[in-house]
This record gives sequence, C-alpha cells and structure tokens, in this order.
Amino acid sequence: MEYKKHLNNLKDFFNKVTDVLVPIISVSLLLGIIFGPDAPFIGQVYSNITDLLNLIGQDGILALVSIIIILAYLKK
Repeated sequence: MEYKKHLNNLKDFFNKVTDVLVPIISVSLLLGIIFGPDAPFIGQVYSNITDLLNLIGQDGILALVSIIIILAYLKK
C-alpha cells in the first residue's frame, strides 16, 4: 500500500506542474502570434508548437482539434 501513496504523491506533483505550465505556454503562444517567431523566449515556444502541429499532420484543422482535445483532457 506504500506504493499507492508514492504514486499519488507523484500524480499530485505532475498535476501541479501542469497547472503552472499550461498558462505559461498559452500566454507564450498568444504573444508569439502577436510579436512573431523572432521574439526571444516567446518565439521558441511558438516555433516548437508550430513544429509539433506539423508533426501531428499536414491538415492544420485536424492538428488543432487534436490539441484542443488534449488540453480538454488535461483540464479535467
């Protein structure tokens, strides 16, 4: 039963990390759209998300729907 306690602690830790990182990434994406990919920190996040969308599929709408589904799952 001790392992369940450790797994729950690990799960709680990752939930807290996710709660912190999702707004940071969201703001970075919005600022990347506004200022473009040449901004120092923001541009790297924007470029990485663009590359991720290209890896998911050539159809941008399908990739966008996939990202929305993933984010909706993380929000639960």
